[in-house]
Amino acid sequence: MNPLATFNTLIDSPAWPTLQLGLHGLFFLALLYLLKRLFDLRRTAVLKGLPKPKSIAGGLVVVLVLGSAFGAVLAYQATWQLTGMTRPDFIAFMQTYDRRQFNPAHRIARGRIADRKGQILAYSKEIDGRVQRVYPYGPAFAHVIGYQDPTFGATGLEGSANAHLNGSAPADLRAWRDLGQQVITQREPRGQDLVLTLDAGLQRQAFAALDGHAGAVVMLRPADGALRVLASAPAFDPNRLSADLFQRGDTQARLLNRALQGRYPPGSTFKLVVAAEGLAAGQTGPLRCEANGYTTSARYPLIRDHEYYSARRSGMTWQGHGSLSLSRALAESCNVFFAKLGVQLGHERFARTLDNFLFWRTIPLHSSEYGSLTMTTGEAPRIAGSDQYGLAQAAIGQGRMLMTPAHLALIAGAIANDGVAVKPRLVAGEEPEGLARMMPADQARQLQRMMRKVVSEGTARGIDMPGLAIAGKTGTAQNSDGAPHSWFVGYAPADRRAPEQTLAIVVLVEQGGYGSAAAAPLARDMLLQAQKQGLLP
Repeated sequence: MNPLATFNTLIDSPAWPTLQLGLHGLFFLALLYLLKRLFDLRRTAVLKGLPKPKSIAGGLVVVLVLGSAFGAVLAYQATWQLTGMTRPDFIAFMQTYDRRQFNPAHRIARGRIADRKGQILAYSKEIDGRVQRVYPYGPAFAHVIGYQDPTFGATGLEGSANAHLNGSAPADLRAWRDLGQQVITQREPRGQDLVLTLDAGLQRQAFAALDGHAGAVVMLRPADGALRVLASAPAFDPNRLSADLFQRGDTQARLLNRALQGRYPPGSTFKLVVAAEGLAAGQTGPLRCEANGYTTSARYPLIRDHEYYSARRSGMTWQGHGSLSLSRALAESCNVFFAKLGVQLGHERFARTLDNFLFWRTIPLHSSEYGSLTMTTGEAPRIAGSDQYGLAQAAIGQGRMLMTPAHLALIAGAIANDGVAVKPRLVAGEEPEGLARMMPADQARQLQRMMRKVVSEGTARGIDMPGLAIAGKTGTAQNSDGAPHSWFVGYAPADRRAPEQTLAIVVLVEQGGYGSAAAAPLARDMLLQAQKQGLLP
């Protein structure tokens, strides 16, 4: 039984006014009884011969101090009752933390949330005398928009933009005063609208394309960080919240925003980071890549390429890649090459590279004094200087290396943006903000050409097509719980003929198998749809 829900049901019942009056009467009777008991105790003390005070001044001072303190508390509480609804911070506090349904702050019709074209993603509607929040697209936007509910609170943008949406962050003092008066007089007070950078059509397509699979799609504009898609599945319907959703043991983890908070082994998509550092160190090969694999010690298993296992399953012998350059190794996604390269770069450079690429960070996408919607970046193991095999594993995105889809989108965007990472943003009108230069511009351009080769003649050639040149990198991340996770990281157009219109994209399909088979086609379809809408040249 939910005590809060029971209480809300009780206050909605016809018996509540009578019960409320009775409770007040009981309270005052109890107070009178306590006062009488105190008076009786005082008389008993006198009768037992306690010495009388020599002066009554000290007693009066104590009484005055206690009385003043009590009066101050009552006066402060009175300001909550009498003028609280004219104070924006009080309104925001009541909407966020006071979940009782009779709370007058919940009568405010919160502002609407709309996508970049004005399509409404959340609005308030009066139902049976109460204002309720409505989410027209249900689960498709559940994680990024979140929910606002008098019982379950607020999450996502509904939580971080609470003060703006409920009108308690008005533009001037007059609007501030008007809102409070509207609340008190019950004249349908309204909050302020919030316009996002998201594209509702693309977001819905991404959510539908995941087709019941767990995963995430992130699409952003590298030039200014505007997020077009931030989809995470599975999700929940914010129109139908229930206590069951918040119980532990949800095997689908529907509350988890996989796009921003889900950490996964990045697999071969991490080779983009190692390649960038290889370019910085001038170590671009060639390296000999043996067919039988590579290890740092006979004590550890060999690191091999997927072609070796494919040939073995067919009863054949693979001849290996031979000597590869960095560019060719990226196109073929050669594990042996990048494991060797990681060891050659060394622990110190590897750790510095992770810092340059903003590992171990929490980046706010939208913040206010009432909360933040944030993304987390990757986390990597602290590899001991003597652990060469751990370094080789990390260099191919395996082992304990973990990254979020949003972090990989940030990196793909930085490569497309000549090395500069711009902070992802959700609210239209907010100024773009540079986060970091992840690599020099000339190295970013070399990496751009390499990523184009991955699609034109490498592991992602299945999505190459005329009309839209895509640059990218596939990833197939080993998963101890089942089939590998499928990744694709990229951007379009690869030729950057219109840098301000470039879109970066990351697709993750949990247990989707090869990146080229599941994630890459989904990314291609998303980019083609963006082109149809005029978001790409």
